[in-house]
Amino acid sequence: MKTIRKITILGSTGSIGDSTLDVIARHPDRFEAFALTANNNVEKMLAQCERFRPRYAVLLNPESATRLTEAVHAARLKTQVLSGIESLEYVASLPEVDAVMAAIVGAAGILPTFAAARTGKLVLLANKETLVMAGGIFMDLVKRNNATLLPIDSEHNAIYQSLPLHFNGNLAASGISRILLTASGGPFRRAPLDTLEQVTPGQACAHPNWSMGQKISVDSATMMNKGLEVIEAHWLFNAPPEKIEVVIHPQSVIHSMVAYVDGSVIAQLGNPDMRTPIAHAMGFPERINSGVSALDMFKVGHLDFEAPDLDRFPCLRLAYRALAAGGNMPAVLNAANEVAVESFLAERMKFTAIPVMIEQVMNAVPQAAMTTLDGVLEADALARHQAREWLAAQS
Repeated sequence: MKTIRKITILGSTGSIGDSTLDVIARHPDRFEAFALTANNNVEKMLAQCERFRPRYAVLLNPESATRLTEAVHAARLKTQVLSGIESLEYVASLPEVDAVMAAIVGAAGILPTFAAARTGKLVLLANKETLVMAGGIFMDLVKRNNATLLPIDSEHNAIYQSLPLHFNGNLAASGISRILLTASGGPFRRAPLDTLEQVTPGQACAHPNWSMGQKISVDSATMMNKGLEVIEAHWLFNAPPEKIEVVIHPQSVIHSMVAYVDGSVIAQLGNPDMRTPIAHAMGFPERINSGVSALDMFKVGHLDFEAPDLDRFPCLRLAYRALAAGGNMPAVLNAANEVAVESFLAERMKFTAIPVMIEQVMNAVPQAAMTTLDGVLEADALARHQAREWLAAQS
């Protein structure tokens, strides 16, 4: 009889959370949604609790948690409702939990993801910020506590699948020459540069291939998403910046590739659906049904590739700069970007001002080494302060 793997989902009401629960629903004999967490979406969390009957439901916002508690009691569910960041850490580190899906977008996901690694869990990492802001510290924590880390981003999961089975972090010893990180190019790949200033939030969130949340959609439009993934790939695969090459591939069929010294290039292909990497990681080392339809190569027809234009996508250049600088700069880059995207979505700044703000903040914050999580969070707070000051000065 197979043991049912109990899973905590950090960010269950987001798109990754939805996809994770879909995979769980397909395999009730293998997986159990043990704890679900979100920010403040009471209605959706209640619906998830009614369907999956988790032991715990956590809402970060206390007022929302109070409303959920009342609704859970009214529905006569046995789910225990908790609130606050400490509760996120609690349900990520409980002894009963086998795996943690880390899918909270933004810096808020770092502490519970660290808690999961600290307690030796299987960490299914979809939260970019953990590696972007605190990559070295987090990877050391994973090793020290014998946690297992599997990437959920479609690109990093594709790289993971394309690496040798027992890859130990040594590119040269494995005969790897480059990691090829694919990008769709987003909705403005062909838009005239002089029209980008007038881009609306709705246009920026209309990704041509993927269904994603607003923040990630805007990051894809600026290609900051790919810049953050370059930093992630550095930490996940011990790859120096010059060995990570971004390739624009508009069809989003090849999710990433690994090039070898013998001339081979191994790629992972599939329809653009996050349930594929989620199911791969959840079932690893077995392959399980994800619910994703088979790729029809005849329908795809052709695959295109092009180099990214850094004049069109300056955020990608800034991400490489932050990675090369190291220390606090990736955390500064990420924090400034979060404030910029939030301001753009609220229509307080133009689309083209996003990289301008980020670069100004990177120039304003002194570079410093990062050795502790507290130091990372301080760098994050300082960068956010600088970003808001810059924004206030523009109005």
